Amino acid sequence: MEQGLLLSLIAFAWITCVTPGPNNIMLTSSGARFGFWRSIQHIVGISGGLICMLMMMALGVGALFQQWPVLQWILKIGGSGYLLYLAWLITTAGAPDLNAKSKDPSVKPWRFHQAVLFQFMNPKAWLMSLSAIGSFTLIGEHYWSSVIWVLVVFFLVGLKTSSMWALFGVKVGQWLTTPRAWQYWNRVMGTLTAACVVLIWFE
Repeated sequence: MEQGLLLSLIAFAWITCVTPGPNNIMLTSSGARFGFWRSIQHIVGISGGLICMLMMMALGVGALFQQWPVLQWILKIGGSGYLLYLAWLITTAGAPDLNAKSKDPSVKPWRFHQAVLFQFMNPKAWLMSLSAIGSFTLIGEHYWSSVIWVLVVFFLVGLKTSSMWALFGVKVGQWLTTPRAWQYWNRVMGTLTAACVVLIWFE
């Protein structure tokens, strides 16, 4: 891959991965509640899920969205519903010490497979994958080598930006020392998660 195209790819990956969205908001919440190391599976799972989606796009799945636009509507409706469900779980969660023995999924760090599967419910991840493969792969014999570059860049950049958001959450968590502070924080994170639904429908 030429240097100019590679630099453009890195810039695109950084901008799309670092900007606020469902993944980064939930990573911030996870970092604050569980700490960085307990959020590692969540961090790696996001990049892993994105790589799976990029590969699917490279294999031609993106053409299905162009051929059947109704699939985009189904994805948006399903993703919106799931995000609202997650927003409710986050909003109603208590302080970490109050929920240490709870079986509620909102008070447990996400495991690798959960973060991977969530990407398939995240319209932003679909859009990122489709745009990346459509814009930064080469035609002809260099197609698959350029696909590999896209996969590597997004995996590394995704790990970096996800770690940054989780660490930001860790810093915030150090200031949340009372149940009331956690209540306000959870409401803010839940509201931001729900607000992602608006971005999904107007992007």
